[in-house]
Amino acid sequence: MNKKVLIVSLLSFLLIGSGLMLWAAEKDPAIQKALSSISAKDFSRIDKTLSSDEYEGRAPASKGETLSTQFIEGEFKKLGLKPGNTNSSYFQKVPMVGMNIENTDAKLVFAGKDKKEELAYGDDYMAFSEREAPTVSFDAPLVFAGYGVVAPEYKWNDFKNVNVKGKVLLVLVNDPPIPDPKDPTKLDPHMFGGKAMTYYGRWTYKYEEAARKGAVGCIIIHETEPAAYPWEVVKGSWSGEQFTLVQKDKGASKIAIEAWITRDRAVQLFKLAGKDFDAMKKEALSREFKPVDLGVTASLTLNQKLRRIESNNVIAKIEGSDAAGKNEYVIYTAHWDHLGMRETPQGKEIFHGAVDNASGVAGLIQLAKAFTQLPTPPRRSVVFLSVTAEEKGLLGSQYYATHPIYPLNKTAAVINMDGVNVLGKTKDFTIIGYGQSSLDDLVKKFAARQGRVVKSDPTPEHGGYYRSDHFSFAKVGVPALDPKSGVDYVGHPAGWGLEQQKEYTAKRYHKPADLFDPNWNLSGAVQDLQLLFEVGNDVADSSTWPEWSAKSEFRAKRAAMMK
Repeated sequence: MNKKVLIVSLLSFLLIGSGLMLWAAEKDPAIQKALSSISAKDFSRIDKTLSSDEYEGRAPASKGETLSTQFIEGEFKKLGLKPGNTNSSYFQKVPMVGMNIENTDAKLVFAGKDKKEELAYGDDYMAFSEREAPTVSFDAPLVFAGYGVVAPEYKWNDFKNVNVKGKVLLVLVNDPPIPDPKDPTKLDPHMFGGKAMTYYGRWTYKYEEAARKGAVGCIIIHETEPAAYPWEVVKGSWSGEQFTLVQKDKGASKIAIEAWITRDRAVQLFKLAGKDFDAMKKEALSREFKPVDLGVTASLTLNQKLRRIESNNVIAKIEGSDAAGKNEYVIYTAHWDHLGMRETPQGKEIFHGAVDNASGVAGLIQLAKAFTQLPTPPRRSVVFLSVTAEEKGLLGSQYYATHPIYPLNKTAAVINMDGVNVLGKTKDFTIIGYGQSSLDDLVKKFAARQGRVVKSDPTPEHGGYYRSDHFSFAKVGVPALDPKSGVDYVGHPAGWGLEQQKEYTAKRYHKPADLFDPNWNLSGAVQDLQLLFEVGNDVADSSTWPEWSAKSEFRAKRAAMMK
């Protein structure tokens, strides 16, 4: 081949290659149409409706539930989605027990040898029971059990085979923050996730472990920094009617009373016992720590008004286009409920939950709309699941995960939305629990197409991966993604995003002030939802299965179900 022909051939090859690269970089017109259908205007309409005064804070088994679930069902019907339940219904009944404390003037009493401390409901302590009984109580010795953790993988046991059956446990919030032996100003990355919270730090775990040990009660000492929220959040979340799933034993296997107390009252309690709170906290950071009988009796009696109710998960689907694939599923989730309303001396307080989680439901409906724009559905079926009672302990998602409509071993992935970005576009995108599964790689792929980078949770100490509905699915083995907006906002200085998160937590999270704002910058919501559409569509159109990472605590569950 002569030199001229060689040059022409090389140029032709490069031009053809460039064309192929450009063609590959362009979005499929069908995908582009679906992405373009995600609308800030429609998102705003849905959020404004669900967080309005009329919906009364969307408590389960209330007028707010009726309005919310009917509204979501109506939106699914307008989009032409099929009913998601196999009985041709858009609803999955979730049987629950409502429990309302009638004697909120009851004192939590700590009695020592010579004197006693009386704590007031609301200001000093909050309490709840999962036992379906009109009266629950404890009157028993109080034992300080450190962080209340038994973690064999860390060679950690706060109980040291000490018998605490029939006792009331007093435990610290979060998991043990063990200093790094190489640098005491940091946390040991090999112990309890280092800076990140593990499930051992969740209040749900502490009450579960107390029950396994035979305790009659468990009291968690609240501290704002390690808990990641102020006392007002505990007070707001635990006041009014609480719920638990209906249990065959009516909750007899649970501890009688689950409670919280403020740090200030805990300090006084330790003084009553002749102990120093800070010194005892320090002792609890050692593997050698053993439970300490405080020489104090804890007593509390609660009278409960009980009712059995049926709340609802709302579920719709788009059936897959492949004969085999349509029996495999990708599930998007978002909880519709919030904290309802309560009476105060000043009148009714409505917990509107505009960000938490009317925004997630608005996102769910927008994603459903986007999938309806595809000329051909993906090979796997796509399910849109709006669950109840997330605020009461992930009850709706827990019920689905233990009573699945679609087999869990045929469920490829779950993508959860709990709070959608309403502050504008970001240069980054956050994955809570980054590194848990191969879903992270898909997020990175599609985030890169948006010119964004993917980052891990900037506040892993908050234990976010264990605090929303995806966790109910992860717990049983289904790969589950917990996405959040980034924190590096376009047009704002570094640190602005984290400051906004802190302000929201301090002033609006689980408070009546979580209101719809017509001035929200929803370009970020659109951006994030477009990313989540592409991730879910990729999984739904694939024949491969997302996998847990080798280090994930959920990997074994998945392996067992897929055999």
